[in-house]
Amino acid sequence: MNILITGIAGFIGSHVGEHFIKSGHNIIGIDNFDDFYPLEFKELNLTKLNQSKQFHFYKADIRDSKTLNKIFSSAKVEVVVHLAAKAGVRPSIDSIAEYYDVNVNGTVSLLESMRKHGVRKMLFASSSSIYGNNLKVPFSETDRVDNPISPYASTKKSGELLCHVYYHLYNFDITCLRFFTVYGPRQRPDLAIHKFTRLIDEGMPIPFYGDGSSSRDYTYIDDIICGINCALNHLGGYQIFNLGESKVINLKELVKIIENTFGKKANLNQLPLQPGDVTKTYADISKAKSEIGYNPIYDFETGISEFVKWYNNNKSILYNK
Repeated sequence: MNILITGIAGFIGSHVGEHFIKSGHNIIGIDNFDDFYPLEFKELNLTKLNQSKQFHFYKADIRDSKTLNKIFSSAKVEVVVHLAAKAGVRPSIDSIAEYYDVNVNGTVSLLESMRKHGVRKMLFASSSSIYGNNLKVPFSETDRVDNPISPYASTKKSGELLCHVYYHLYNFDITCLRFFTVYGPRQRPDLAIHKFTRLIDEGMPIPFYGDGSSSRDYTYIDDIICGINCALNHLGGYQIFNLGESKVINLKELVKIIENTFGKKANLNQLPLQPGDVTKTYADISKAKSEIGYNPIYDFETGISEFVKWYNNNKSILYNK
């Protein structure tokens, strides 16, 4: 199968590309090397993919319809895994227009290119952030998600709505996957686990927001790949699935586990809660388990150990240490 992956040079995209190549598929990768974090990270992410004859890379922006149409005209794309987006809750507050341009207009551009070239199968990367500060836990796909509390979250909700429009009008098969705080080797440097690990290593203060009770459902990258693979194997109609571990770790626990794994103590810089941050994420994954066979297996300590191992092996490249 010929699979087009947007955001291929990112944390999740590069792992997904490698998985599908191992499974015998051909990958057409698109990335614009957005400067949200250093290029060195993305070049490292692409190392294994670039060694494969099954991988074809295009440096392109999903908003560039002309280039997208050229790619779809030359590559026999059968399914799209749409991971490209401006990421991050806090940065979106200061760049609302840009986040909407990339995440919403870019998704429209991609869907239109698919429609014009007869490609009607997509997996869309959504986010647990669209649940906002949902009082009912765990979060279920049937919960109302009309109250996002960050621009980023609202762009992901908009993306889901666009996907439903193309399912309804043009008979697309689209599954929206709500990712819950993905972590593991290659995680973005701005995210808590990566940032905390680096700061602990360097003996620098950790920005510690609130009283440490805020919590997340952390999902290991291999379990996310499992969910994406399951969703692709059951792609039909319009569906939404949560992909999480259905386990919750608070901020205090997170720091303690990284300290124990890394063997160094953290220096905490106590700060107030940040605008746009939710207090808890917690996935109800019963639908994904029963309907597509999703079965996450990683415990948090094992996942952190794998991340720290990757960090130690690559910090000299990424941080000139």
